[in-house]
Amino acid sequence: MSFRGTYEHALDAKHRLTIPAKFRGALANGVVLAASHEVEAGAPRTVAIWPPEAYDRYTDSTLADMNPASPKARELKRFFFNTSFDSELDAANRVMIPPQLMSYAGLDKEVVVTGSGECLEVWDRRRFEQNLEDVMTRIPDIAASLGDTA
Repeated sequence: MSFRGTYEHALDAKHRLTIPAKFRGALANGVVLAASHEVEAGAPRTVAIWPPEAYDRYTDSTLADMNPASPKARELKRFFFNTSFDSELDAANRVMIPPQLMSYAGLDKEVVVTGSGECLEVWDRRRFEQNLEDVMTRIPDIAASLGDTA
Protein backbone atom coordinates (compact mmCIF):
# COMPACT_ATOMS: atom_id res chain seq x y z
CA MET A 1 0.00 0.00 0.00
CA SER A 2 1.16 3.51 -0.76
CA PHE A 3 0.36 6.08 1.90
CA ARG A 4 -0.99 9.30 0.37
CA GLY A 5 -2.77 12.43 1.57
CA THR A 6 -2.65 15.07 4.30
CA TYR A 7 -4.76 14.93 7.46
CA GLU A 8 -4.96 17.42 10.33
CA HIS A 9 -5.13 15.80 13.76
CA ALA A 10 -4.62 16.61 17.41
CA LEU A 11 -2.76 14.46 19.91
CA ASP A 12 -4.57 13.76 23.17
CA ALA A 13 -3.08 14.41 26.62
CA LYS A 14 -1.29 11.03 26.54
CA HIS A 15 0.29 11.81 23.13
CA ARG A 16 -1.96 9.35 21.31
CA LEU A 17 -2.66 9.83 17.63
CA THR A 18 -5.78 8.49 15.96
CA ILE A 19 -4.72 6.84 12.71
CA PRO A 20 -6.70 8.05 9.67
CA ALA A 21 -9.40 5.49 8.81
CA LYS A 22 -8.10 4.66 5.33
CA PHE A 23 -4.75 3.42 6.77
CA ARG A 24 -5.97 1.32 9.67
CA GLY A 25 -6.14 -1.91 7.71
CA ALA A 26 -2.55 -1.56 6.51
CA LEU A 27 -1.39 -0.98 10.10
CA ALA A 28 -3.63 -3.53 11.84
CA ASN A 29 -0.75 -6.00 12.35
CA GLY A 30 1.43 -3.50 14.17
CA VAL A 31 3.47 -0.40 13.52
CA VAL A 32 7.01 0.86 13.89
CA LEU A 33 7.28 4.43 15.11
CA ALA A 34 10.61 5.89 14.03
CA ALA A 35 12.53 9.12 13.84
CA SER A 36 12.49 10.44 10.28
CA HIS A 37 15.68 9.69 8.39
CA GLU A 38 16.76 13.17 7.38
CA VAL A 39 19.88 13.42 5.26
CA GLU A 40 20.25 17.20 5.11
CA ALA A 41 21.17 19.39 8.05
CA GLY A 42 18.23 21.56 9.03
CA ALA A 43 15.65 19.34 7.31
CA PRO A 44 12.35 19.21 9.18
CA ARG A 45 12.05 16.26 11.52
CA THR A 46 8.99 14.05 11.71
CA VAL A 47 7.83 10.83 13.31
CA ALA A 48 7.41 8.08 10.71
CA ILE A 49 4.78 5.38 11.14
CA TRP A 50 5.68 2.23 9.23
CA PRO A 51 4.19 -1.22 8.77
CA PRO A 52 6.86 -3.43 10.40
CA GLU A 53 7.72 -5.30 7.18
CA ALA A 54 8.20 -2.05 5.26
CA TYR A 55 10.51 -0.63 7.95
CA ASP A 56 12.56 -3.83 7.91
CA ARG A 57 12.86 -3.68 4.10
CA TYR A 58 13.89 -0.02 4.26
CA THR A 59 16.57 -0.52 6.90
CA ASP A 60 17.83 -3.74 5.30
CA SER A 61 18.17 -2.09 1.87
CA THR A 62 19.87 0.97 3.34
CA LEU A 63 22.43 -1.12 5.23
CA ALA A 64 22.83 -3.87 2.59
CA ASP A 65 25.94 -2.60 0.79
CA MET A 66 27.72 -1.30 3.86
CA ASN A 67 30.48 -3.10 5.72
CA PRO A 68 28.65 -3.95 8.97
CA ALA A 69 31.82 -3.34 10.99
CA SER A 70 32.41 0.15 9.60
CA PRO A 71 31.85 3.06 11.98
CA LYS A 72 29.29 4.67 9.63
CA ALA A 73 27.28 1.46 9.29
CA ARG A 74 27.28 0.94 13.04
CA GLU A 75 26.21 4.54 13.63
CA LEU A 76 23.41 4.30 11.07
CA LYS A 77 22.25 0.97 12.48
CA ARG A 78 22.14 2.48 15.96
CA PHE A 79 20.10 5.40 14.66
CA PHE A 80 17.60 3.10 12.92
CA PHE A 81 17.08 0.79 15.85
CA ASN A 82 17.64 3.09 18.84
CA THR A 83 15.05 5.58 17.60
CA SER A 84 12.33 3.15 16.52
CA PHE A 85 9.62 1.56 18.62
CA ASP A 86 7.29 -1.36 17.95
CA SER A 87 3.66 -0.65 18.79
CA GLU A 88 0.09 -1.59 17.95
CA LEU A 89 -3.11 0.32 17.37
CA ASP A 90 -5.33 0.30 20.43
CA ALA A 91 -9.07 -0.47 20.36
CA ALA A 92 -9.76 3.15 19.33
CA ASN A 93 -7.21 2.95 16.45
CA ARG A 94 -4.71 5.15 18.24
CA VAL A 95 -0.98 4.88 18.72
CA MET A 96 1.00 6.56 21.50
CA ILE A 97 4.01 8.54 20.34
CA PRO A 98 6.93 8.01 22.75
CA PRO A 99 8.36 11.12 24.48
CA GLN A 100 11.74 10.64 22.72
CA LEU A 101 10.07 10.93 19.30
CA MET A 102 7.81 13.80 20.44
CA SER A 103 10.95 15.72 21.35
CA TYR A 104 12.86 14.72 18.19
CA ALA A 105 10.09 16.00 15.88
CA GLY A 106 9.12 18.98 18.06
CA LEU A 107 5.54 17.76 18.26
CA ASP A 108 2.89 19.41 20.36
CA LYS A 109 -0.87 18.88 20.32
CA GLU A 110 -1.62 20.09 16.78
CA VAL A 111 -0.15 17.77 14.13
CA VAL A 112 -0.48 16.87 10.48
CA VAL A 113 -0.33 13.26 9.28
CA THR A 114 0.96 12.92 5.73
CA GLY A 115 1.34 10.02 3.39
CA SER A 116 4.93 9.53 2.31
CA GLY A 117 4.71 6.49 0.08
CA GLU A 118 5.88 3.55 2.17
CA CYS A 119 5.05 5.22 5.52
CA LEU A 120 3.09 7.98 7.21
CA GLU A 121 4.77 11.02 8.71
CA VAL A 122 3.58 13.01 11.71
CA TRP A 123 4.52 16.68 11.57
CA ASP A 124 4.16 19.60 13.92
CA ARG A 125 1.35 21.53 12.15
CA ARG A 126 3.21 24.86 12.00
CA ARG A 127 6.39 23.24 10.67
CA PHE A 128 4.41 21.31 8.08
CA GLU A 129 2.79 24.49 6.77
CA GLN A 130 6.16 26.27 6.58
CA ASN A 131 7.80 23.31 4.85
CA LEU A 132 4.96 22.91 2.35
CA GLU A 133 5.13 26.57 1.40
CA ASP A 134 8.91 26.33 0.94
CA VAL A 135 8.73 23.14 -1.12
CA MET A 136 5.92 24.47 -3.33
CA THR A 137 8.04 27.48 -4.29
CA ARG A 138 11.00 25.21 -5.14
CA ILE A 139 9.14 22.50 -7.12
CA PRO A 140 9.93 24.07 -10.55
CA ASP A 141 13.66 24.12 -9.71
CA ILE A 142 13.59 20.62 -8.23
CA ALA A 143 11.82 19.26 -11.31
CA ALA A 144 14.21 21.09 -13.67
CA SER A 145 17.22 19.69 -11.82
CA LEU A 146 16.09 16.15 -12.64
CA GLY A 147 16.76 16.71 -16.31
CA ASP A 148 14.74 15.97 -19.43
CA THR A 149 14.13 12.25 -19.83
CA ALA A 150 12.07 12.51 -23.02
